[in-house]
Amino acid sequence: MQHVSAVREPLVTGGKTYHDVTVDVCRQVEAKPNVRWMAALSVALFFLGIFLYSVYRTLWYGIGEWGLNKTVGWAWDITNFVWWVGIGHAGTLISAVLLLFRQKWRSSINRAAEAMTIFAVICAAMFPVLHMGRPWLAYWVFPLQNTFGSLWANFNSPLLWDVFAISTYFTVSLVFWYTGLVPDFATIRDRAKGPIAKVAYSLLSMGWTGSAKHWSRYETVSLILAGVSTPLVLSVHTIVSMDFATSVVPGWHTTIFPPYFVAGAIFSGFAMVLTLMLITRVVFKLEDYITIEHIALMNKIMMITGSIVGVAYITEFFIAWYSQVEFEQYAFINRATGPYWWAYASMMTCNVITPQLVWFRRIRYSIPATFVLSIIVNIGMWFERFVIIVTSLHRDYLPSSWAMFSPTIIDVGIYVGTLGLFFTLFLLFAKFFPVINMAEVKTILKYTVDNGPTYASHDAHAPATPQTTTHGVPASAPVNYNKHD
Repeated sequence: MQHVSAVREPLVTGGKTYHDVTVDVCRQVEAKPNVRWMAALSVALFFLGIFLYSVYRTLWYGIGEWGLNKTVGWAWDITNFVWWVGIGHAGTLISAVLLLFRQKWRSSINRAAEAMTIFAVICAAMFPVLHMGRPWLAYWVFPLQNTFGSLWANFNSPLLWDVFAISTYFTVSLVFWYTGLVPDFATIRDRAKGPIAKVAYSLLSMGWTGSAKHWSRYETVSLILAGVSTPLVLSVHTIVSMDFATSVVPGWHTTIFPPYFVAGAIFSGFAMVLTLMLITRVVFKLEDYITIEHIALMNKIMMITGSIVGVAYITEFFIAWYSQVEFEQYAFINRATGPYWWAYASMMTCNVITPQLVWFRRIRYSIPATFVLSIIVNIGMWFERFVIIVTSLHRDYLPSSWAMFSPTIIDVGIYVGTLGLFFTLFLLFAKFFPVINMAEVKTILKYTVDNGPTYASHDAHAPATPQTTTHGVPASAPVNYNKHD
C-alpha cells in the first residue's frame, strides 16, 4: 500500500528508515569537527573579536564613539535592534503557529529556526543595553524594590514594554527549544561512547526514557508552549513598533506600524532561515530532510509577507496624502527624494520587487536563486529599518536642527560583530546539538516513505513493516524508543 500522496511531494526523500534518521542527524554531533566547520568558526570568531573591541571602545569612551548627533539620537543601534528582533520571529512562527496548525513540513526546520530565534534575540538585546551609556545600571528599567530613593519604572513608556516583551519572548523560546531537544539528547546519550559525552548528554536529557508517560507529557508541554508562544509572534514586534508609533515624529506616528512590523519580521525571519538551511543542508549532507519542497514552501511564505510589506509601503504614502498634514507629507516625500533616496530605493527594490520573482516556479524551486533572494531580502529589511529611523529624524520641524547621520567605524564594527556573535553561536549549536528534530521527523516518515518506514535498510527478506503509533514508533518496540539501532 502506497503512503505517498500523488499530489504532495514527500517531506523526507531517499527512502529513509528510522535508523537512517538517527545516523544522519547524529553524524555531525558524534564526528570530529571537519575543516569546513573549523574554517567557518574561525571567520565567525574573527568578527566576534571585532564586536568585542567595538564594545570596549563604546563602554570606555561612551556612545560618542557612534555617529549620533543632537538631531539623530537613534540610528544604527536601534536599526540593528529592530532588524535582529525581526530575524528572530520566524523561529517562533515555525515552532508554535505551524505546530498548532499541524503543518508537518515544519519538522525538519523547526530546530534550527528556534535556535536562530534565541541567538538573534541575544544579538538584539546588545544594542539597547549599549545605548544606555551606563549598562551597569540596566537594572533601573525593571520595577524592582529601590534602595536608592524614589526611582520608579515608567510603565507608560514603550521602552519598558520592550523590556518585558523581549525578555518574555526569549524565555518562552528558550524553554520551547530545549523541550524539543530532550528526546534527541537521550538518543545521543544512548549512542555516546566517550565518558564526557555520556555524562553531558545524560544531564541534558533529564532522565528521558521514551516511556508513554514521557511522550504524553512532552506533547502536552509542547502544545501549551505553542499556545503561549503564538500571541508572542504578534505581540513582540507590535510592542517594538510602539517605540515609534506612540511618538509624534512625522513618519512614525501611524497606526499601521504594528501589523506592518509583524509582517516585516516574519518576512526577514524566513529569509534568514532559508539562508541558514540552504548552507546547513549542504554542509551536513541533509538534502533528504531539508528538501526542495521545504524551500518552496518557505519561499511562498516569504513572497506573501513581502507582498504585505509592499502594500504597507503604499498605504503609508496614501495616508500621508489623505491626512493633509504637511509635515507627514514632507516626511514621506523626503524619504523617496531626499538625501537618503538611495536607502529608500534599495528598500523598495529588495523588499517589494525582488520577492515577486518567487511567483515563477523555476525561481521558487531553484536553490541558488533562493539563496541569493534570501540575502537580498535581509539587506532590504535592514534598509527599511534605517529609512524609518534615520530619515524621519534627520529633518526636524526646524531647518536649523537638520543634520545628516554618518556611521563611524565603531558603528560598523558593532553591527558586523553581532553577525560574528550570531554565527559563532549557531555553528557551536550545529556541532554539539542535533540540528534536525529526529523525534518529529520520525513521526512523518509514514507519510513520506513508500510502504511505510522500517528499522533497517531495505531488504527483500526483511519482515513486514510494523504498525506505527502516533509518534512514528512501532508499537512492538522496546520501552526506550530512542534506541532504534
